[in-house]
Amino acid sequence: MSNDIKKFDDNNQSLGTQAARQLATTTKSEPQMQGISSRTLLKLLPWVQVSGGTYRVNRRMTYAVGDGRVTFTSTGAKVQVIPQELGELPLLRGYEDVDALAALANRFEQKEYKAGEVITEAGKEADSIVLIAHGKVNRIGTGKYGEPLVLETLADGDHYSYQALLESQDYWQFTAKAVTPVIALVLQQSAFEAVVAQVPSLQKHIDNFKARSKKKQDTSGQKAIELAAGHHGEPVLPGTFVDYETHPREYELAIAQTVLQIHTRVADLFNDPMNQTQQQLRLTVEALKERKEHELINNREFGLLHNADLKQRIHTRSGAPTPDDMDELLATVWKEPSFFLAHPRAIAAFGQECNKRGIYPTSTDMNGTMVPAWRGIPIVSCNKLPISESRTTSIMLMRAGEKNQGVVGLHQAGIPDEIEPSLNVRFMGINEKAIMNYLVTAYFSAAVLTPDALGILESVELGRS
Repeated sequence: MSNDIKKFDDNNQSLGTQAARQLATTTKSEPQMQGISSRTLLKLLPWVQVSGGTYRVNRRMTYAVGDGRVTFTSTGAKVQVIPQELGELPLLRGYEDVDALAALANRFEQKEYKAGEVITEAGKEADSIVLIAHGKVNRIGTGKYGEPLVLETLADGDHYSYQALLESQDYWQFTAKAVTPVIALVLQQSAFEAVVAQVPSLQKHIDNFKARSKKKQDTSGQKAIELAAGHHGEPVLPGTFVDYETHPREYELAIAQTVLQIHTRVADLFNDPMNQTQQQLRLTVEALKERKEHELINNREFGLLHNADLKQRIHTRSGAPTPDDMDELLATVWKEPSFFLAHPRAIAAFGQECNKRGIYPTSTDMNGTMVPAWRGIPIVSCNKLPISESRTTSIMLMRAGEKNQGVVGLHQAGIPDEIEPSLNVRFMGINEKAIMNYLVTAYFSAAVLTPDALGILESVELGRS
């Protein structure tokens, strides 16, 4: 009752604000949209004009075959390698006899190891290949003064060492030790040789692989260019030529589209103080740009997460992203790295690890904004990098620019009805329900010009205490 008395009190001596607003014009903001991010990757990538909608990346001939990762299936506690996935192993890449691959897959034996347990030991006979189905494994060598040295960290889908299947009377040059509980699949050399002996096409494929591996290569696996240096007198100089890949990769511009629908009644009558069509288009274009950045990172055909060379992917040693991990990532893209790209939570996790060690990373100016940096390289945030259900993500490091043989964005500016480079809005007409339709389209892609232009730190754990 007291509230009612207060509401209709006639003792007010001036007009109240609630009543006054009925005669006032409210000041409005433009429509806001929480999904709009800084889209740092779109701003930092150098964009290359692609005429004809296709970009070809020509490279020197490469003999070395990258180490692929294999995929597994599980039924209860039993784990098996998918036969076709064995084509990811260097010595089987390009081999397509599914029956022979299935025969090899059936010969793998499942073994399980506890954390700290040795899987293979240096100095003992190397007579098998090991696939890591689950868990993390350290390859440990010996330093100059006899101390143990972690050479590499392997995880789900990695493997070692196919060379053991090709040679006899060889020995492990390192020790493999489980960091976490590990499930591994092991193929013995004798089982491999038994299958090869029964399948002539597989034997021929292995022979070709051995011959290709013996050809002269540089440190990047490219066909060597013969040179002479430091000589005296008049020796016969080596002859050489630069060979190219016969089937270079071509990137076709991808597309992101939507049809914006606006009723003519809304467009005609509700345009004061803001144009409804203009605001609808503005927010639609913003959403399209967000999707564009998402695809540049996550698309399975051209997205950066899926196009990094497998030799350029490394794992964290302890889970959380440490300064040591970031230094190791820098070693993968050591020639003029441009910037790190990480999810905001990954940047926070790295900051926490630095705090634990009493390390305080510097900041650097990027287009008038101070951003965190490591070793002088900016660490920029991007919320399009996915976080898995187990709260792991990835951190990328790239060298950008066509002149630097780095990572570039691809687009085609100058298309019809363009409102921004490679993005257009086209009026599609009005249907029988008086609804106007606008086709909003973006054309784009990305290319990694050389494998060492992009490195990825994988299995980055978030939220560790």
